[in-house]
Order: sequence, then structure tokens, then C-alpha cells
Amino acid sequence: MVGGAEYTIDELARVAGTTVRSVRVYHERGVLPPPEVRGRTGYYGVEHLNRVRTISRLLDRGIKLNGIKELLAAWDRGDDLGAVLGVAEAAEVPATDPAVCGELISATDLQQRFVDVPNGLARVVTAGVYEPVDATTYRIADADRAALLQRLAAAGVPNAEILTELDRLAADSERIARRISDLVQKYAWEPFASSERTPGDLAELVARVDTLRSAPARAIGESVRRQIERRLEQDEELAAALREA
Repeated sequence: MVGGAEYTIDELARVAGTTVRSVRVYHERGVLPPPEVRGRTGYYGVEHLNRVRTISRLLDRGIKLNGIKELLAAWDRGDDLGAVLGVAEAAEVPATDPAVCGELISATDLQQRFVDVPNGLARVVTAGVYEPVDATTYRIADADRAALLQRLAAAGVPNAEILTELDRLAADSERIARRISDLVQKYAWEPFASSERTPGDLAELVARVDTLRSAPARAIGESVRRQIERRLEQDEELAAALREA
């Protein structure tokens, strides 16, 4: 691999939020290309990291490794993913059928909605916004992500950029979650594990975990909002226009 980040298998697993065993299974099942071997060490690149994250999201959606292998193989070949994800069957459904029923949307309409994005249907699934119900129907998998997608689209952001941003937000969230989990382990679980584990100790564990997993999330949300406001204010023309509105 030329340029870009490089990871050993341990580093790849850590950055991708998975395990070394899982990475090896992905190799064995043919869903992850082999690394570049130099000496006795295999080195992975950004493309491997993206592939592992994609596999993890598809597994979270309930898709088995065999199905993931078929999907990724079609994606790599540049094939139409309709047959893989069930849109081929959905094409026989009359276009006049209702597209959305509650949180459900037909595969045909979902594909059409992201027709401007290469592999748009696959990307919106791997982004965790929608998941398949059957061969012809999808449903919202994450209401918050779906709402964000709709709001950004309403603000004029192109679908391709929205999906890229969702991927970035997921990666950022994963890094934050990992750090908070480390704090929980160090300052909540480890003290409890070395205690006598009395009811009082258990109550303290629960209280610490609740604080460590909820308080940072609220603070981060507010911090992001303030930083966005500061950056917008740095554009004098934009700030002036907003003040006049």
C-alpha cells in the first residue's frame, strides 16, 4: 500500500472497535482482503479499516457473513446491488404502491431516493439509517440518524455528503464511546471488582456508571453546539447576515 495510515492487526481491531479474532474470521470467510506482508508482519490500510467498519455495521443490522460476502463482492465488482438487497424483486411492485407506511419504505422508493449516490441503497443501510424488513421493504433502523438525514437534506446538503458525514459522526461517536467506556472500567468497575461487593458497593457502581455514561454525553452535545456557533461567528459576512435576519 502506498501512503496513508497503516495498522497492524491489533491496531486495526482497536481503531475499528472490534477484536483481533473477528478480523481473522473476516479473513477466513473471505470478506476482508489480506494485508500487505512485510517481513513477518501484516499491515492494513484505510481501505481495510473502512471494510471492517462496514462489516460491523452490516452485522449489527442482522446480516450474516455469507450475505455480507455476497454484498461486498457485488460492491467491489461495481454490480447493481439491487439483486443483492432485494430491489430486483421490488421492481415488480407498481410504482403507485404507497412508498411509506409509518416507518416503512419500499425498497424501490428507497433506492430512488438515493439514486444520485453510487451504491446509495447499500450506503444508507451500512450507515445504519435503514434496515431490510424483507425483499421489498425497509424500515428506519435509527430514528436519530434518519431525522438528521432528513434535516440536512432539507437544508440543501446533497445525499452523498450527508452519508459521508454520517459515517464520520459514527466514527467520532465510536472514539468518544471508547474513551468513556475506559473511564467506566477504571473508575467504576475496577473499584467495585476489588471491593467486598456489598449492596452499598453495588449501589456505588450503579451511580458511577450512570454519571460516567450520561453526564459526558450532555456536556459533549453542548460543547459541540458552542463550537459551531464560534466557527460561524468567525465568518463576518455570514454572521452579519444572520444578525440582520
